Amino acid sequence: MHSPPHQHGHTPHQARSVALHRAAVTELLKPVRAHGRTETLALRDALGKGLAQDVMAALNLPPFANSQMDGFAVNSLDVPDGGAKLSVVVPVPAGAVPAALDRGTAAPIMTGAMIPTGADAVVPVERAVPDRFPAPGETTTVWLPATAAGTFVRSAGSDIAAGERALTSGTFLGPAQLGLLAALGIAEVTVRRPVTVLLATTGDEVVEPGQPLPAGKIYDSNGTLLESAMRQAGLAVVRTAIASDHPDEFRALLRSHAGAVDLIVTTGGVSKGAYEVVRQAMDGQATEFLHVAMQPGGPQGIGTFDGVPFLGFPGNPVSCLVSFEMFLRPVLAELFGAPSPRIPVHARLGHSLSSPEHKHQVRRGTLQGDGTVRLEGGESSHLMHALAGSNALVHVPVGVSALAEGDEVEVWML
Repeated sequence: MHSPPHQHGHTPHQARSVALHRAAVTELLKPVRAHGRTETLALRDALGKGLAQDVMAALNLPPFANSQMDGFAVNSLDVPDGGAKLSVVVPVPAGAVPAALDRGTAAPIMTGAMIPTGADAVVPVERAVPDRFPAPGETTTVWLPATAAGTFVRSAGSDIAAGERALTSGTFLGPAQLGLLAALGIAEVTVRRPVTVLLATTGDEVVEPGQPLPAGKIYDSNGTLLESAMRQAGLAVVRTAIASDHPDEFRALLRSHAGAVDLIVTTGGVSKGAYEVVRQAMDGQATEFLHVAMQPGGPQGIGTFDGVPFLGFPGNPVSCLVSFEMFLRPVLAELFGAPSPRIPVHARLGHSLSSPEHKHQVRRGTLQGDGTVRLEGGESSHLMHALAGSNALVHVPVGVSALAEGDEVEVWML
């Protein structure tokens, strides 16, 4: 059965907003997260995954007070205003447990080495007179300037204290996050398993790259474009051969992967034309086809096919990629912690633009070093060369019909 339009926040004659459609995609995919599909991986294998549970710090970071500099560990009371001359004692290398520091002495100490009991500050070696460490076996004194307690000392737990939450469930695991886990002594981590997507490109007019190109045909770019975007985002992709425009064959193709995928994504066949195979194949399924107030990427399909979540993206190349970036990628980041979300930045337009006032327009652009963004190509959704020459998506929100050179816009870096 087709879902009643009012259940999805729009009427048959009103385009759904980008926000409402993204919310609908979130609701569609929530059951996939609820399946509790997790796995425990070594840190080296967890890069790009989403953390499946909170991680608490089992120890302080740093675990002991240590020196921030190569210098001399001292008791700050021994170097009052005007400085003082102190006897130099045995040095403290990194990794050693030092003897307690006697009053009136200074211990040469290396960066990261443990602060001796009795010391509460470090004077950098370049501030000492002489400004060097004594040679092994050399008996000497050193003049040091006045130093406040805590100077150049990293106190135990100053980064994170034992018992504090180190990372929250849903965190994207990049190099910094994995480095923190390693610093806490954690060797493996529980992550969410990648969503498995069945990607189906449709159209009798589409030919696989590398094959002869008959008259009236075009090469399929959508399959490569979307598969690459999905794999880069950490998804497991099952890609079908190009589907014909016969609904029965298309249904059989989708059902041949039953039980092996979490999500079906199709490209093409979702508009109101006479040969829209995806719309025809979904007849009787809990799906709907609607228009989102977005350019490009207005026609969208959403629902379930035989109980499997389904998203139908438009067939034009830029439209399908924008659909992925606007709907699927941010929802996956929110629900599964991966991929990492696009971080909005603001830039100044390098030239003016116009936009349909009642649509959210997404343009291709190049963010330049001076903070301006240059649009690449026009509004048309077939301009792959312009897309390939871009490094950002430029957003023009609903309600804006024109922007001038120098106006500020939101961009997402690709």
